[in-house]
Amino acid sequence: MPNESFQDDGREDQMRALFGMRKDESEGRSGIDAYLDINGVSIPFELKTTSDKRNSVTTVRDFGPEHIKKWAGKHWLFGFYANGDIYYKYATPEMMKPWIDDMENYISPDFKLAEISNQNLELEDLYKIFPKKSVYTLEDAKSLQKRQYLASKYLELQDISGGYSPARMLQILRERLRYLVERGSTLNNPHIPGSYFEKWEKITQDHEIHLRKMATKYLEKPNP
Repeated sequence: MPNESFQDDGREDQMRALFGMRKDESEGRSGIDAYLDINGVSIPFELKTTSDKRNSVTTVRDFGPEHIKKWAGKHWLFGFYANGDIYYKYATPEMMKPWIDDMENYISPDFKLAEISNQNLELEDLYKIFPKKSVYTLEDAKSLQKRQYLASKYLELQDISGGYSPARMLQILRERLRYLVERGSTLNNPHIPGSYFEKWEKITQDHEIHLRKMATKYLEKPNP
């Protein structure tokens, strides 16, 4: 079975070529999937493809608040490769907003809990994990945050000679708790159901011309 990530990358390359879009390679793999340039405006696009027979579309692993921010104002282009047919559907930011809002509402309480819980930790909680001492070592700090910090970050956080004060270790402990709660609060690859796209217009020919007309119509709205 072909590697799904490799297959998706290939399909995204095909979509960019088919629709006259470009990828800013300087942004790296985590950057914007594609841009469509219209009259001096570069429109950012999220590209998604699916081979699911129900036309359900997978999104991202560990969906959290950073994805909500990333998708704000994005346009979307979906490629459907199932049921012996290939077609595409375009979505404006407004068309995707109901689904994104639903996902945000679903995870929001858990992320608020992460914020509340980490702020409630006190020095006495630190002393339940480590013996009370005036200076904590680099090894102590690493035993908490593991590989979540770069070596440079560990050095930057040292606030006294030889390591970390109890107050600074408490800060690291709070950040660790927040990370753990948030990690457990993310959604694992939430799907957009096929019913969400069902009534949207299909793009089956003159792909670039069709998409440009639809995107231009959006740009010409009074308050897009």
